[in-house]
Amino acid sequence: MSMQPLLPGNLSSAGQSITLGVMGGGQLGRMFVQAAQAMGYFTAVLDPDPASPAGLISHHHIQTAYDDPAGLAELAKLCDAVTTEFENVPAPALRKLAETRPVAPSADCVAVAQDRLQEKAHFVQCAPISGVFPAPYAGIETAEQLAAVTDDLLPGILKTARLGYDGKGQIRVKNRAELEAAWAKLGGVTCVLEKLMPLQSECSVLVARGADGQTVCFPVQANTHHDGILAITEVFEGAVPAELAARAQASTVAVANHLNYVGVLCVEYFVVDNGAGGSDLIVNEMAPRPHNSGHYTQNACDVSQFEVQVRALAGLPLNTPRQHSPSIMVNLLGDLWFDRNGVRAQAGEQPVSPPWDAVLALPGTHLHLYGKTSARKGRKMGHLNVTGATVAQVRATTAKALALLGLPPLP
Repeated sequence: MSMQPLLPGNLSSAGQSITLGVMGGGQLGRMFVQAAQAMGYFTAVLDPDPASPAGLISHHHIQTAYDDPAGLAELAKLCDAVTTEFENVPAPALRKLAETRPVAPSADCVAVAQDRLQEKAHFVQCAPISGVFPAPYAGIETAEQLAAVTDDLLPGILKTARLGYDGKGQIRVKNRAELEAAWAKLGGVTCVLEKLMPLQSECSVLVARGADGQTVCFPVQANTHHDGILAITEVFEGAVPAELAARAQASTVAVANHLNYVGVLCVEYFVVDNGAGGSDLIVNEMAPRPHNSGHYTQNACDVSQFEVQVRALAGLPLNTPRQHSPSIMVNLLGDLWFDRNGVRAQAGEQPVSPPWDAVLALPGTHLHLYGKTSARKGRKMGHLNVTGATVAQVRATTAKALALLGLPPLP
């Protein structure tokens, strides 16, 4: 739906404060709500969890399932525009909301990100413009397609086409026997087999696109994963080679434009050996929302990814973000609450808060916890942003923080 800008502090036609809604109440929704409220908007969250991080701080929390008709009707009544904080919100629910309210990103865009086969096909369509292709792949929906997989795709990674994230729903396979076993282990659901590429590193790009087609990019983020979960993001000049960074940004803009996307979009890339002593880019996947790797923007840029998300949803101008400080983001998982000086707690021991006082005594450290009521292994509980005047200073401070937390050193 077309719309006039939703100016913060104004009243809607119904006489209530302009209210921005978000489907999903996790940490990304929480940080969107915080950014919207800081700008003067009211907020509403739809999430079934009564203790959802975003719901706990929003003006309104609708505690229903994402596809509940009554809940969707209430959200539409309360809100002047609606976004989503994660890609697995049912696309039909977004389409229903879009009948009466602007929704960004659209249900069609979210649906592409929900299905790896659609996502890969979209990347292939963008490649003539972007010059960046996905890894060679094959879709597997039937036993016949499994048997028809060509040898040049092995070794590879078998991924479920839907609902996989943070390394879940993925199995590495070296040969046909392992491929058949992996498909059976994943329940014979629709999958994508991706050829394993000679990986050098990983990076991601955040782009924001307005309804008028204007796009702005954040700096390219260099990412390190542990066990399929983002561990470290480094953002400063030289973290990603300049030529690759420019290509990644141009590719991400092409992906957003081809979808007619509105909102904040993150696209992840592999940096691979090109076989000639250099590097090349492979597009991996996209997230129709702010992203874990963009959290550094809260303290290192003049506008965060969440404020840009608010601006895009409300139809406000999108200014090119400026990074004013080198930065490193450290992901904080629930494992930290069960470590005792690097030794895993015994069964039955209670979680203990990490030494935040010692960490925050380090210059340029910024702690962001998500308000989750219980810690558990692999659960994202927060992140630590480190900023400083120089790259050397930021890396030295981060190294000390990682040591205090008992986390692996910087790559």
